[in-house]
Amino acid sequence: MSVYRSVTMAYDYVICVRDHSGNKFGTEPGDPLFLRLPELSHNAVPVHPLNPNQRMDRERWFKEIMAESKRDFTREEKRDPTVFGDVLVFLHGYNNSQQIVMQRHALLRKTLREAGYGGAVISFDWPSNQLPLNYLEDRSDAKVTALRLVDCCIERLAEIQQPDCRINVHLLGHSTGAYVIRESFDDADDRNTAGGSDWMVSQIMFIGGDISSACLQNGHPDSESLYRHCSRLTNYSNPFDSVLKLSNAKRVGMAPRVGRVGLPKNASPKAVDVNCGLYYQTLQEKTATSYGTFCHSWHIGDPTFAQDILQTMYGDIDRLYLKTRHVAENGETILTIPVNA
Repeated sequence: MSVYRSVTMAYDYVICVRDHSGNKFGTEPGDPLFLRLPELSHNAVPVHPLNPNQRMDRERWFKEIMAESKRDFTREEKRDPTVFGDVLVFLHGYNNSQQIVMQRHALLRKTLREAGYGGAVISFDWPSNQLPLNYLEDRSDAKVTALRLVDCCIERLAEIQQPDCRINVHLLGHSTGAYVIRESFDDADDRNTAGGSDWMVSQIMFIGGDISSACLQNGHPDSESLYRHCSRLTNYSNPFDSVLKLSNAKRVGMAPRVGRVGLPKNASPKAVDVNCGLYYQTLQEKTATSYGTFCHSWHIGDPTFAQDILQTMYGDIDRLYLKTRHVAENGETILTIPVNA
């Protein structure tokens, strides 16, 4: 990939489905707005980084994203039919302020570019309150949000995706963001436009995934659509993720979460679980750059993780042979520091 970059103003792109009044966003689901704002630095994000005045026309927004997916291409690469652009859509979890959302967005973009990523990073911002006890309400909002994701993204993707499409779309779901993705795919298959077409996303990746492990078994009705419309699903699990522990009062009655215990044994052949537990234990929270509870959100800002998802998106190397992974004697795929790091 060339490091060529045209000298133009850099922007951050966000789809926001929070309600709004005047120039402020609220905490309930609302109609989608397509936002563009001057590119942020993760350590200089204002308390209220997003506002409705940053909105753009949807079609113009999509055109800019398509161009952004190839921002580091040379003129020759843009003409090469074998070269594909990339768009990564980041979906955050519950109990996230817009400041935290954009801090993670900017940090994710930064570490991916440092790893060599030349595509677009956009965030899908859905309403989640800043109150830990609002878990069930946020999960209800996530269900409504999934419908918005279908309306403003998946159906549009199904409309424009042609056999000669040269853009790969990838999804990264953090915590309850994994639930939003799963529900949106299930709903999309019930829609005439999206359900009746052969639309696909390339890679789906879950970090700290707040959905049950059992629901991702092969043939489970909750995940059939998820597997049908992606090339691969990668789940990054961490047994030391205390946020996902079932002893937490708000999780009473829930099944073990995939972000903590990993994929079930009978998951789809499209799925791979990457156990991050041993790698996580090597990290120093005090010196790491991250936002939120470290055991649950260490991934964003971590250079090894950035390398791993970059190679996952590009797909040039088989999933078992990435430099950031090794296969243990028990068959588990383990995240590890690259030998040449």
